[in-house]
Amino acid sequence: MGEPRSASPPTPPPLPSTTPISLVQPSRKKRHHKPKMVRVFRSVFRSLPIITPSCRFPSDAAVPHHHHHHHHHKSLNGVHNGARVSVTLFGRRKGRVSLSLQENPKCLPSMVVELSMHTTALQKELAAGIARIALECDKRPEKDKTRIADEPLWTTYCNGKKTGYGVKREATEEDLYVMELLKAVSMGAGVLPLPSQAADADPDAGEVTYIRLPFEHVVGSRDSETLYMLSPDQVNTGPDITIFFVRI
Repeated sequence: MGEPRSASPPTPPPLPSTTPISLVQPSRKKRHHKPKMVRVFRSVFRSLPIITPSCRFPSDAAVPHHHHHHHHHKSLNGVHNGARVSVTLFGRRKGRVSLSLQENPKCLPSMVVELSMHTTALQKELAAGIARIALECDKRPEKDKTRIADEPLWTTYCNGKKTGYGVKREATEEDLYVMELLKAVSMGAGVLPLPSQAADADPDAGEVTYIRLPFEHVVGSRDSETLYMLSPDQVNTGPDITIFFVRI
């Protein structure tokens, strides 16, 4: 495929593997404002064969009551409730999908989860226009104050089908390379080349495919947090994605 496309300035050329990472630490500042709906060009996704026009964003009536807004809660890794965040789903063509959560595209990841779901399987789900990704784990005793963001392991589902497990991990050099390449991209999807060293080490792994979107991060309770894709002015331009973190 060609260069990655987005509503932001064009993505810069691939970085040499020796280029320093310029991503900054998240601010961790508390936010009280509601995020503005993002405005993007309608053509963001149209050039990608894996993506087709999608279903509309679900109404509040379709959302379980425990996912509604409660602004006094803190949320995933210090990102506060109701905040707009940047979510990237990415992975090598013949590899597994990773999920990266950032305060904004210029920040280091606040959270990285490696899913056992393969990239091709996620592409098939996105091609259908809708993806409901749930990461579930067991409830902890009331006295256990472990935040849901600090859980090490989840059982994962996509559109109701079990897809394996999700493992929280530190960002790797390849993760940071991808985030650096996408620093100027607020919303888009496409293909990225691997760093030269990684490509030489595993020439059959293929390129990295990605989809990056802005989400609203909502905390329902200590056992429930949700990432809702922010729709571009209610215009259907790509897949409709919601990501649930829940203890059951």
